Amino acid sequence: MIRLLFALLLLNLFPLAHATNNDVTVPMKLVRLGAHSYFVQGQSGAASSENQGFMSNAGFVVTRDGVVVFDALASPPLAEKLLGLIHTVTKQPIKRVIVSHYHADHFYGLQVFKAQGAEIWAQRAAEGATRTPEAALRLVQRKEALFPWVDDDTHLLEADHFVEGDTEFEMGGLHFILRHVGPAHSSEDLAMLVKEDGVLYAGDVVFRGRVPFVGDADSRAWIAALDKLIAVHPRILVPGHGAPSRTPRADLVFTRDYLSYLRSSMGEAARNLVPFDEAYEKTDWSKYRAMPAFNEANRVNAYNQYLRLETEDTGE
Repeated sequence: MIRLLFALLLLNLFPLAHATNNDVTVPMKLVRLGAHSYFVQGQSGAASSENQGFMSNAGFVVTRDGVVVFDALASPPLAEKLLGLIHTVTKQPIKRVIVSHYHADHFYGLQVFKAQGAEIWAQRAAEGATRTPEAALRLVQRKEALFPWVDDDTHLLEADHFVEGDTEFEMGGLHFILRHVGPAHSSEDLAMLVKEDGVLYAGDVVFRGRVPFVGDADSRAWIAALDKLIAVHPRILVPGHGAPSRTPRADLVFTRDYLSYLRSSMGEAARNLVPFDEAYEKTDWSKYRAMPAFNEANRVNAYNQYLRLETEDTGE
């Protein structure tokens, strides 16, 4: 009898322990940006056990006919926490999730909103992004780095609807403008303007207050994308990482100028056949050196752009 009671106790305890361990404890503060628009701000730095993967931003817009969510965060438990915050504001159903791009920190929580009946929208260039070897490898890496928040129950969901180019839609009296601003940070970059609030959710096309991660992205196209967003004239800009901006033009111009500087400095070196290490050491990085993520991102950005600009200049 005692053994039976002990076995029942274990059966009751372990599921509870699993659920508790799977919960995120990292703080998530809801910020109102306009009459209808909200966002949560991830912590700085790369995804880690300390921040539990909460290092990117997400937002949502409440209309009288439902909620539009922008990005789904880096894990299902983080998305559950965001969903709970949405429910403190409205009982309206989640109707649509707009995915800025298919990088792990922005879409791993999609299954939570899909279970609520939401339709997932992404840019056409994202089609098939969840089925690549790179996506499978990234999921394995995230399971190791962010367990138990990313685990075997984490699924990579493709969009239900792919938008072509720029798109506009209306929901519950509000007007949404989707701008395809890729290829920039990714091929499928998508930004969303809430017209009535003047709030622009920009995804990772803009990194505010830190050196952006450029990698081997098409920096020329990225600069064109930033010019496209500058022309929207938003009142508030929500980047993919970092605090929102009430001086959107200045922040858009900062990112554009950083990319332009990368292109001019590394492009000149590539044209003159100056070895990368020498070119990097001779370049004046003083404007950016004190900024967050400089040590982690700048040299990688410069090297990848050096390689890209070599092929640009040769026409390969």
